[in-house]
Amino acid sequence: MKLELKITKKEIETAVILSIFAMVAVVAVKSVLFFELQYEESLLIRKNLETQTVQKDPFDDLSLSAKAFYVWDTRAEKAIASFNEETQFPLASLTKLMTVLVASEISPNGIIITIDQPDLDGEGDNGLRAGEKWRLADIIDFVLMSSSNDGARALASVANAFADGENAESGDDNDKDAKARALFIQEMNKEAKKLGLAQTFYLNESGLDITEALSGAYGSAKDTAILLENILREYPYLLEVSACAKTRLDSDILSHSVDNTNQMINIFPNVVASKTGWTDLAGGNLVIAFDMGIGHTIIISILGSTKEDRFSDMEQLIWASIDKALSM
Repeated sequence: MKLELKITKKEIETAVILSIFAMVAVVAVKSVLFFELQYEESLLIRKNLETQTVQKDPFDDLSLSAKAFYVWDTRAEKAIASFNEETQFPLASLTKLMTVLVASEISPNGIIITIDQPDLDGEGDNGLRAGEKWRLADIIDFVLMSSSNDGARALASVANAFADGENAESGDDNDKDAKARALFIQEMNKEAKKLGLAQTFYLNESGLDITEALSGAYGSAKDTAILLENILREYPYLLEVSACAKTRLDSDILSHSVDNTNQMINIFPNVVASKTGWTDLAGGNLVIAFDMGIGHTIIISILGSTKEDRFSDMEQLIWASIDKALSM
């Protein structure tokens, strides 16, 4: 028996319509899936962009002992981080930055600094001896490296030229020394005013505590950074030795091997200037300048840390500063 399959025209038309409909449905589904995928990718891209745009400040998670700090980008001419930067604190031996600046500015050409016995009567002993004679540049290097209180007092004697001129026929050597120191400290305070250091004043040339309640000098983290920047700009040679771990300096009769009081000087990157400070009242202070590249110097000052933590505080601030500066 032979079967015959008959397909009508209507059935053919229906099959074609169904095929077209199926193809359209497939294309529609694929289109929906494609646009959903594109949408998801666009959300991911947007999220990544937002994440990159709203990066966390590298200074947010630092754990510091310092009561104040200030980070100054000299190229951008702006502070990139700060905390209590205008609050007044004891300066301790950061005072000696102003001491060496004033001594270099007011000293007669070719002056020789003699270490007298009264210079050695204060706190601290860095190996100076009565009767030693120093070139000004060498005793400045000695003071910056060793943070010598004796050396700072000897530097204050450069004002003897003024004291002697005013009182050439009166007073003994002790009187003249006291008058010279008073004149020198007066010059330090004049310089602070000229530089606009609003929170800074000096009572002695070393920063040593005068009593249990009175420091030898006071200032802010911001003022300290301003002072350091001014010295680097106007007298860059003055602080060169402070970037060294050790050096040898000679008076007329003795040769001194001097270590930097900044024990991290070889750990911190590209340091161009450095000064430490510590007393009972001040706690641990530290200021440095380091180069991120040619013409790009960052200055960081720390006040009110501890004798030990000032170095770890500075290390954290340095790396946070580098991260922040690179993202600006």
